[in-house]
Amino acid sequence: MATSADNNPALNPDTDTPSKPGLEFAEFGAGCFWGVELSFQRVPGVVKTEVGYSQGHVQDPNYQLVCSGTTNHVEVVRVQFDPELCPYTNLLSLFWGRHDPTTPNRQGGDVGAQYRSGIYYYNETQARLAQESKEAKQLELKDKKIVTEILPAKRFYRAEEYHQQYLEKGEGKGEKQSAEKGCNDPIRCYG
Repeated sequence: MATSADNNPALNPDTDTPSKPGLEFAEFGAGCFWGVELSFQRVPGVVKTEVGYSQGHVQDPNYQLVCSGTTNHVEVVRVQFDPELCPYTNLLSLFWGRHDPTTPNRQGGDVGAQYRSGIYYYNETQARLAQESKEAKQLELKDKKIVTEILPAKRFYRAEEYHQQYLEKGEGKGEKQSAEKGCNDPIRCYG
């Protein structure tokens, strides 16, 4: 099994580029990607969201393989945003408020390494802001230790089409949920 990016493309940095000049990528793992994606879809200045798999050592993983626990992938949301309208710090605030960063490899009833908490950065400014936000959140949580990893974004593998905008499309129970910018309706996640 490959252990370095030199001989394993899955471990290479994510070199995709945003759809337009001036936009940036951000990437987060915070449990099941359906609810996390919907929360980012609602943020003004977020241009596009995609769910997928990153940080693992297997090329072209699929949902079943990721859920097997053998690939080390994280279910992530890759956010394309306009930093003029949505500073990266806004995305970090949403990330910290969206999940419990103190539970290793789980969020609620979802258990496994693919549900771990992570911020995957695309540049050194994002890395610095992510670390500063983690330190501030740790002060707020006092004795509960944050387990969130902060690492460079590795190759992003887009999840199967049925996972994309899952809650907005009303998948699962057929109850569409609003992705309208600024919407603060409660997010109902079901799997």
